[in-house]
Amino acid sequence: MTQPKSHLPTVEGVQVLAPFSAAQAEILTAPALTFVRDLNRGLRDQVDALLARREERKARFDRGELPDFRADTAHIRAADWKVAPLPADLLDRRVEITGPVERKMVINALNSGARMFMADFEDSNAPTFANCIEGQVNLRDAVAGTITFEQPGKPLYQLKANTATLLVRPRGWHMEERHVLIDGRPAVAGLFDFGLYLFHNHAALAAKGSGPYFYLPKMESSEEAALWNTAFERGQDALGMKRGTIKATVLIETLPAAFELDEILHALREHSAGLNCGRWDYIFSYLKTVRAHADRLLPDRIQVGMTQPFMAAYAKRVVQVCHRRGVHAMGGMAAQIPIKNDPAANEAALGKVRTDKEREAKNGHDGTWVAHPGLVPIALAAFDAVLTGPNQIDVIPEGEVTAADLLAPPTGTRSEEGLRHNIRVGVQYIEAWLGGNGCVPLYNLMEDAATAEISRTQVWQWVKHRATLEDGSVVTADRVKGLLTEELAALREAIGPATFDAGRFDAAGDLFLKLATGEKLIDFLTLPAYEQLLTLA
Repeated sequence: MTQPKSHLPTVEGVQVLAPFSAAQAEILTAPALTFVRDLNRGLRDQVDALLARREERKARFDRGELPDFRADTAHIRAADWKVAPLPADLLDRRVEITGPVERKMVINALNSGARMFMADFEDSNAPTFANCIEGQVNLRDAVAGTITFEQPGKPLYQLKANTATLLVRPRGWHMEERHVLIDGRPAVAGLFDFGLYLFHNHAALAAKGSGPYFYLPKMESSEEAALWNTAFERGQDALGMKRGTIKATVLIETLPAAFELDEILHALREHSAGLNCGRWDYIFSYLKTVRAHADRLLPDRIQVGMTQPFMAAYAKRVVQVCHRRGVHAMGGMAAQIPIKNDPAANEAALGKVRTDKEREAKNGHDGTWVAHPGLVPIALAAFDAVLTGPNQIDVIPEGEVTAADLLAPPTGTRSEEGLRHNIRVGVQYIEAWLGGNGCVPLYNLMEDAATAEISRTQVWQWVKHRATLEDGSVVTADRVKGLLTEELAALREAIGPATFDAGRFDAAGDLFLKLATGEKLIDFLTLPAYEQLLTLA
């Protein structure tokens, strides 16, 4: 049962605008909200300034500039330094499973046999207030070891004796928590997620010999990493924690950030747990960064993977920099999932995962990501075959990675089927997101906001530059609109009129069309989708 917001304790400067359950009220306590408020008050101006800096750099890219290594930070790249030592439970990260902060998912992931579980408030979580606050309840119970989940007629879900180490991904700097106002403005979503988790769990984590460990998304510069470092310092000081207790892995999922790897690690060096190749967001960022360059059109999404030279260069540079600085270089997500009732297709999918993970292990990564418990054994086997210890930080790949390597345009073909697939995936993901589900299996792949971003941005790029498909035809806004109508009709027939009409497919189609054919490229689909989520919730 939800309670009206008036039942919350009064905290000066804080307004909670959404209903909440009795269990969720245990998260939204006066001390916790005060802690989040103080983080926001102290850092909001810096967040605003960094977001404005993003806009300035985006304008330069749109005028034809391309990312490059910074001259003003060359001394950081050239100097001999390493990050602070890691705690014991972060030394072996050979397989990490990821997923939203939904209760059953949290239990299954912690029990999966993976070394780590990244609980996600970001790309795989549709940020309804209920999802975000219930997620905090779930993580608090997981840290305490008391989390359970029951379904009628099914066994009780509960934690095993040995579970994965927990890491938490808050939302990125660009997102707001519109259900909580601080001094009349929406809270910074990342500080909201980070603050609540740290406040409620730091003591329990310390008591069990662990600590508050995080994944940091969507950053574009070392200044943005430095701001997280400041948040960590202030949070630890306010809670009486030793500085350096918090550890954070940065997802390298933007093209500009790939040119500042040393600088990002340096900014977080007291709190760093390394870098991760956030490959799907990275492809999205490549599209977004070079959107003004007609000579950099991408081929069909299915052809843009880690074997493309620009992706291989990016992964190699992450390994080189991390290992030079004495910290982990994590591989990326395998989007494939096990396929039931089709042994041949299932074996093909698992074979792709196996090949991907073997490549990462041989290339020097210290671990990797999977999205499904059924893939943990495959990923473990790939890294077990290569690692002789908990990691391979002592391995540094040879050969310089240049700016030209990181910017090399991918090669391949563009097809109508590729265009249709982008439309199908984009619309169905947005529809699920508007319904409160941020992680969706589609066409035997696990889709989250990052992969949906590739789909809609690629369509936008093709429309913007009137891309030619392999049959000689041109991609236009009218053509996309016509294909969208056809795909929605086919989807309605496939899932049935009742299911289709009960969903939000028309709203999702309208939003996809706006995002894919508008004059300007919207930075993140989750921003306009969040506006609709607020009205639909």
